[in-house]
Amino acid sequence: MSGDAATSPDAWGHSGAAGDGWATFTYQDRQFDRPGIKLLPGEFFVSGEDIVMTTVLGSCVSACIRDPRLGIGGMNHFMLPDGELSGGSSARYGSYAMELLINELLKAGARRSGLEAKVFGGGAVLKGFNDTQVGLRNIEFVLDYLKAEHIPVLAQDLGDTCPRKIFFFPADGRVLVRRLSSSIASRDLADESAYRSRLVAAPVSGGVELFD
Repeated sequence: MSGDAATSPDAWGHSGAAGDGWATFTYQDRQFDRPGIKLLPGEFFVSGEDIVMTTVLGSCVSACIRDPRLGIGGMNHFMLPDGELSGGSSARYGSYAMELLINELLKAGARRSGLEAKVFGGGAVLKGFNDTQVGLRNIEFVLDYLKAEHIPVLAQDLGDTCPRKIFFFPADGRVLVRRLSSSIASRDLADESAYRSRLVAAPVSGGVELFD
């Protein structure tokens, strides 16, 4: 990762298979001068520390959910709304990823009634997997889910045709969005494309800052 120095993959004590559970890729973010955690598709993370969580999104969606009273927040990265073919018991699916994220926030002391969200992604970026429909389904799912859970959406940057790199600061709730060209994001989106291929083969606006 440009400008970043990788550190131990379990520096915060979380373990599990990459791409399906707690994110484990940690690094020192030189741009923001703080520890960072990179989320891959199918991962989530929760923290109240002064860190930055980051991920690159194509048609996937990330929800950044936070309790502002405690300064605890978390982010996920899911690929499909639900897992109809596998029961959905995987963080790659929005229905399970949202449940995991909210439950971990509550375990950390957050109040369900105090949660607020910012949501990103759902772009028509990748080709060959009915990408436009997948992105739209992910957008519809996350907005409907948060509405049903009575979690207000403070900001969103959804749809369009560009990849996005998201930077979430759980301690103060800031989210920075960098819109990327497909060529710049190609390596990160390759992870999404490869992960999505495995699923096919064996299914198991306000308050957002855009910057260059």
